Amino acid sequence: MLANKYVKALLLVALGVIIGFPVFSMTYYTMVRTSTPQFCASCHEIEYAYNTWKTSTHHNNAQGFVADCMDCHLPAPHDTVDFFYTKTLHGIKDVIAHFVMDEYDHEKNREKAYASFDNAQCMKCHRNILYIPDKRGAMLAHRSLVYARPGMEKRCVDCHRDLVHNPTQMYQYKQYEPL
Repeated sequence: MLANKYVKALLLVALGVIIGFPVFSMTYYTMVRTSTPQFCASCHEIEYAYNTWKTSTHHNNAQGFVADCMDCHLPAPHDTVDFFYTKTLHGIKDVIAHFVMDEYDHEKNREKAYASFDNAQCMKCHRNILYIPDKRGAMLAHRSLVYARPGMEKRCVDCHRDLVHNPTQMYQYKQYEPL
């Protein structure tokens, strides 16, 4: 009787692994494939944001660093539950907007995105904002952000509002030589 319980438990564990591994793999594969800027740009509503991002310093800079859509619009991946939840929520919202909305209001969505940003999203990449060689003014300005007094808090986007997704008639790509 006791051996029968163990066999049953082992069969349930094996069944869980057999079902769980492919489900996890497909979920992971889907997340990776849908996390590229090219995938985001596959919807015509986002193509504008993709083209303006390609001309911004977040893609086109002398250092060769690239901050993609997820770096700014999603929480850090190390917070796995929040990351997957937010990514799924954004994806569902974008699919609904694609099929339901008649016209996509870029400026309205840009303002909503800026309102939702918190400094931690910027600080994922910009960790050394207090130590910028040859930029004393920038270091002092960032000090008021990092060491803000209560009631005097600032957000990165308060000053750095127009770095990405600016409307333009013609996209101008700069070509930088790697350092």
